[in-house]
Amino acid sequence: MVQIIKYPAREDWERVMARPDNDISELHRTVGEILADVRVRGDEAIREYGKRFDGVELSSLEVTPGEFEEAETLVSPELRFALGVASANIARFHASQVIAGNPVETTTGVTCWQKSVGIEKVGLYIPGGTAPLFSTVLMLAVPAKIAGCKEIVICTPPGNDGKIHPAILYAARIAGVTNVFKIGGTQAIGAMAYGTETVPRVYKIFGPGNRYVMAAKQLVSLKDVAIDMPAGPSEVMLIADGTADIEFLAADFLSQAEHGPDSQSILLTTDEELADSLSETIERQLGKLRRQELTRRSLSHSSIVVLKDEKEIMDFANAYAPEHLIIQCDNYGWYADKVVNAGSVFFGKYTPESAGDYASGTNHTLPTSGYAKAYSGVNLDSFSRKITFQEITEKGLVSLGPVIETMASFEQLDAHKNAVTVRLNEIISKNKKQ
Repeated sequence: MVQIIKYPAREDWERVMARPDNDISELHRTVGEILADVRVRGDEAIREYGKRFDGVELSSLEVTPGEFEEAETLVSPELRFALGVASANIARFHASQVIAGNPVETTTGVTCWQKSVGIEKVGLYIPGGTAPLFSTVLMLAVPAKIAGCKEIVICTPPGNDGKIHPAILYAARIAGVTNVFKIGGTQAIGAMAYGTETVPRVYKIFGPGNRYVMAAKQLVSLKDVAIDMPAGPSEVMLIADGTADIEFLAADFLSQAEHGPDSQSILLTTDEELADSLSETIERQLGKLRRQELTRRSLSHSSIVVLKDEKEIMDFANAYAPEHLIIQCDNYGWYADKVVNAGSVFFGKYTPESAGDYASGTNHTLPTSGYAKAYSGVNLDSFSRKITFQEITEKGLVSLGPVIETMASFEQLDAHKNAVTVRLNEIISKNKKQ
């Protein structure tokens, strides 16, 4: 049964909201050795690690056009339709994030503007295994395309047959990505960070993964390549009152718990009766799940927390900063204004977190482990850089130049000041001759 914690004192909140230990620093030595090997030996090292960790020997690391064609025949019409709808919604939402960098005259004769430019080369890591995340292909590749990334590389582990799950390849194809490689784990991160004879080097790496993948992303981000964000096990927080549907709540509670043994679900409420009933409903629904054993492990560090009022609930929620926040309350609009720390928020009884995971259009690559206090989820800007431009006319420099000279002089940066002074002197000289 999920533990129920009633009216914890504020000084105990940190203990109540503690996440499962996810310290991956102890992996850095092992992961670092693999990364160093991939950097030096390239494809040869990747093949050896593929044989050791994935149990497959590959003659070719890159997915061929024929494999893409075969994959399409293996994906059911039902799933092809679903992926098409999801892809369109993701594209529509992320396209709405395009911002025109209109020129602004900050002062007379001084015009500034910015341009959004897609990161030229990006790498997407897509986990495989027992639960291949083909949805993550769409979440990452679709906005990358919209942002204008010129080269998009996908690495994903092959199955025992040496092939990529067909749904992953189909999702890649409809997203417009054909550079797909049969590489998983640490070696995949190394391949994209350093480049090999087969895999292009990229400038930024995106995507979730196991503890080894996360450790590898941390290490390569120190000096070799950018990454999307720090990441840990998936998590959900629910806020509910007596109007919430108990079956819906239990289903949402379990939907994140089934991700992995280190996932966490927390429900906040002021209704003691709801808390008591929910625990029983969760247990009943759990018995129907395929990933029951794994889910039960994650429930061991999940909880239902009863707090005294709505203000306490929001203070607790913002302190926790959940990856996913579901609010099933009659007055969810009141809560909406109070949310300041969350990755993605879901309002109302008919808005399951699963919608954001798959097809509503928002991105499911979100900050975990409290990083929502400082990080956004993946969005169009994640795949872009902003370059600023400026142009100053003669009149503009005459007006702004003395300000720049004064500031440079007080910072004792004489060359900075002189870069303005020589121009002002030229303008004065020119005007005297006229």
